[in-house]
Amino acid sequence: MTHLPDHLTPEIWLTQMLSSKEAQKGGVVKRQIRDVERLVGRDAFVAAVEERGFQAVRNGRHYVVFCNDQPIRRVR
Repeated sequence: MTHLPDHLTPEIWLTQMLSSKEAQKGGVVKRQIRDVERLVGRDAFVAAVEERGFQAVRNGRHYVVFCNDQPIRRVR
């Protein structure tokens, strides 16, 4: 993992992402896989998503987090 600035820990980074306005509205947030793995690690990311009852998928070079517990249905 890459060193974060002193004022930003992996936990703070995750909390900020998963409590953003979009997340609070039950929306969708996405982050590049390399950033997640570099800054906080996959296991911590998955644990934080699960802890909040959210769902995440991996597509291409992104993690897409659905900030709700609604069913995910692929349309194509």
